[in-house]
Amino acid sequence: MTEQIRPEPTIAGLLRVLPMFAQLATAQIEQVAAACREKRVAKGEMLFQRGDRPRGFFVVVSGQMKLAMSSPQGQEKVVEIIGPRHSFGEAVMFMDRPYPVFAEATTDTVVLHIPRQTVTDLIERDRSFALAMLAGLSIRLHSLVQDVESYSLRSSSQRVIGYLLQLCPPEGEGTVEVALPIPKQLIASLLNLTPETFSRILHDLDQSGLIEVRGKQIGIADLRRLREFDF
Repeated sequence: MTEQIRPEPTIAGLLRVLPMFAQLATAQIEQVAAACREKRVAKGEMLFQRGDRPRGFFVVVSGQMKLAMSSPQGQEKVVEIIGPRHSFGEAVMFMDRPYPVFAEATTDTVVLHIPRQTVTDLIERDRSFALAMLAGLSIRLHSLVQDVESYSLRSSSQRVIGYLLQLCPPEGEGTVEVALPIPKQLIASLLNLTPETFSRILHDLDQSGLIEVRGKQIGIADLRRLREFDF
C-alpha cells in the first residue's frame, strides 16, 4: 500500500487557523498571504533585538521562538515561548514602540512576517477584522495576567506541576509519558525559578514517586494523583 504524502499547508491555510484571521473572507486572507514574507531563523539566531522598531508582526510556521529580556547583570528572563501556529508582536506593532524583549530561535524555525500596513488597511476597511485583532490581543493579555498570578500565588513546586500538567492530555488518566519541549533552563526561567530550584523540584517529585525523570522524558505514574497533589 502506497503511503499518501500530505501536502504542505499554504500560507493562506496557516493564517486561517489564527483567531484574528479566522473570520476573514477568502479574498482578504489571500491579500494578507500575498503580503507575507517567509523567514528562516537558525537555532540561536536572533529574529529581532530589544529596542528594534517593529514593522509588523510574526507567525511561527515551524520551530519555536523565545521571547526574553536580559537584566543589567546579564541574567536572562524568558517571557514566553512561541510555538507553531501562534503569533507574536501584534501589541508592540500597534503601539509603534521598540520591542521590550528580544526574539531568539530555540530550534531551526520558520516564521511569517505580516507587514503593519497590510494589517492597518484591513482594520480600516473591515470592522470584524478589527474586533478579531482586539479579541486576540485580549486573550494574550489574559494569559500573561494568569501567568503573573501563578508566579505570585503558587509555590515553586505547584508551578512545576502545573507546567507538567499542561503537557498532558486534559482528560487523561493513569500513566502518561511526556517530553519537555524546551531545555530545562528555559522552563525554569519561564516559571520564574532558578535552574537549580527546577532541578531540585523534579528530583523531589521523582523521589516521591509522582514522576520518573529520564532526561527530557518525564514519566507520570498516576496523572490523577499528580493533579491532586497538594503542597
